[in-house]
This record gives sequence, C-alpha cells and structure tokens, in this order.
Amino acid sequence: MTESAGGQGGGSGRLRTPVEGALRAVRSLVELEDTDRAAQLYEELGDAQRERIRHEAEQGPAKERRGFVEVLRRARDFLGAARLMDGQGEDATAGDLYFQSGKYMAAAESYLRAGDAERAAAAFERGGALERALAIYQELGSREAMAQCLVRLDRPFEAATLYRELGQAHAEVEALGGVRAEDPRFVEAVLRICQLLDAEGFTHRALAVLADAVSSSEDARGDPALVTEKARLLRRMGMEAEAEAMLIRRSGGASAPAANGYRFLKAIPIFGELSLEDMKDLYRLARQVVIAPGAVLLEKGAPGLGLFVLMDGSVDVFSGPEEDARHLNTLGPGAYLGEISLVQDGPVSAHVRARTSVRALRISRVDFERFVDTHEAAALRIFRLFTQNLAGRVRALSA
Repeated sequence: MTESAGGQGGGSGRLRTPVEGALRAVRSLVELEDTDRAAQLYEELGDAQRERIRHEAEQGPAKERRGFVEVLRRARDFLGAARLMDGQGEDATAGDLYFQSGKYMAAAESYLRAGDAERAAAAFERGGALERALAIYQELGSREAMAQCLVRLDRPFEAATLYRELGQAHAEVEALGGVRAEDPRFVEAVLRICQLLDAEGFTHRALAVLADAVSSSEDARGDPALVTEKARLLRRMGMEAEAEAMLIRRSGGASAPAANGYRFLKAIPIFGELSLEDMKDLYRLARQVVIAPGAVLLEKGAPGLGLFVLMDGSVDVFSGPEEDARHLNTLGPGAYLGEISLVQDGPVSAHVRARTSVRALRISRVDFERFVDTHEAAALRIFRLFTQNLAGRVRALSA
C-alpha cells in the first residue's frame, strides 16, 4: 500500500519522492552544520538527484546557500558550488571554484567582477582566450605575460620586441625562432637571432642558424645580407679563408642546436615529460643572471628564490654560512638548485656560494606559478614527476 497524503505522509497533499527525501536529509544536515555527512550523502546520490538538490538550493535563503556551497565544495562538485556562489557578491570565491572545475572562461569573468584583473587574464589565457588575456595584460602593463601571449598567438615579432625591452635576449631569440621561412620578415628575424647569439658568445650557433635559414628558404639563399653576416661570423671565429669561400659557395648546414641554458633546463627531471611547446614557454620565462665570485647564491635558512640552472662557472655547497661550515659539494654547468622552492614555501637547506663567476638561468616562483596556472597539462606532469622524485628521495633516506 502506498503512503497517502492523509496518512503517515502528513498534510503535504502529495507523495514524497526519493529526491525530496534526499533534499530534506541534506538540508537538515546543512542546518545542523554537519558538512561532512551532508557531503557524503550528496556524493552517494545520482546525477539527477544532485541536479535537483542544486536547483532547490539556488532558491533557498542566502545562509542556506552558503551551507550548500560548503557541502558541494567538500564533495568536490566545484562547478555546482561555483554556480551557487554566482550573484552572491563573492565573485573571487566563485572564480576559484570555477577555476578548480576547469571552467576557465567563467572563472575569468568572475575574477573580472571581483576586480582581480591579473587572475582573470591568467584564466582567459588558460582557457585559450588569448586575445582577451592579452588585452588585460596590456592594461596591467605586464609585459612578460604579454610576450608569452603574443608567442602563443603566433605574433613573434611583437613578442620579440617586448623581450628586447625587458633585456631578455634568450627569450627574444626563442620568439624570433618562431618566424616561418615564408614570412616577409624572415631574413630580418634570422639576422637579429645571429646578432644576439654572437653577442652572447654563441657565434658557432649563430652560424648554424644562418646556414639553416639559407637551406630552408629560396629567398634567403640569395639574400646578400645573410651572406655578408655569414662571412662576418666566420671572421669572428678566425676563419678568414672560409669566410671568403662562403661568399662564393653559400653552403647550407644543419638545424641550430639549442642554447646551453635550454638544454640544461630540459634535462631537469621534473620537466622530463613537457611537450616542446610547453618547454619553450617555460624557457622564455627564465632570466639569465650573472653571479660574481664569492657571492652567495642561496642562503641557508632564508626563503627560496626559485630555480637556478648553472650554465657557466661553478658553485660550492656548504652545510651553513659559518666559516668552518662543512663543504658538501661543488657544482658546475648543468647542475640546478632550488627546484623545491618552485612548488612549496620553506627555508633553503644549504648555503651556496659562487666559486667562480657564474652565469645561470633563474625561474622565480612567481613566474613558475603563472606558468602552471596557464599550462594545465604541463602542471600535471611536473607535479607528478616532482612527487615521484620526492618519494624516491624518501625511500633512499629510509634505506
């Protein structure tokens, strides 16, 4: 026998459905502030029941809505929680929830309403709305972020101009490397790359770039500016006879190898699964720094400064800053320091001082966080490998 409206069902005037019962149960737990049990019950319901509960919650008073938001957040229904937050005057929180649910465009709009333009731009960038992100970065004057967007929008010359203004020669080279052979300004890009590499001491790499350009473009092959530049570079290397011969032969070459900094950065284990595009984006974020002999690179006990990748010179690692501190190691080109500070706060565990003049790449934690915020697949790979490497260290210490 079914339960009638006049029987045990009370005076509701209709039969109670399982959805209504579940809604009443969740609502009662919310009123009791028993968020964990409410979240568990919500998780156990089917999609249709959860949708009905969300709909009913939207019609409830503000206090009850906030309770349901916490239940949905605890149940990891970030999208449902975000929609409950919409229009409640807490746009920043709604933006965070939309971001967690992968709805980056909705997150960006929420951040804009909250007045957080920088996070809105990052969300637009991650969601693929690069033009909107670029417009916001322009308003903010965030030139590095603008340059990254321009690279991803296939506007390499504009990106290169910004990197030049920022004094980041290696990033300018990377940006100009994206200019295709059919571009009318291809020769201009090649010449600028050669000048930058030569100025950094990579004359042989400049020659390889130039040779590759000549072999890949019919127009470049006969361009007198490239021939003259090639001869200049050969003379810079003391190859006068070859320079004269090159003016006649114009021989081609192989693809330009990556600069040391890129190769060393790519070799770091936590970046071992990044795609070529993501790896290039990360490399453009790095800044070249020069540390004088005897200068402290990392101070034990101080906050981490981000990742350092040594390209030239060597550093000494000590147990502390004291004069009698134990010497732990000497590191040279290809070594890296401070990678843990990219993903967590904490004091530096060793004291590192430059033994010689050191040239290094540095990626700050702020720049790295912006990278992972706008490169979802790369972030997942980095954090997975970081966790595996950390687990390996723990096992080694335990053994």
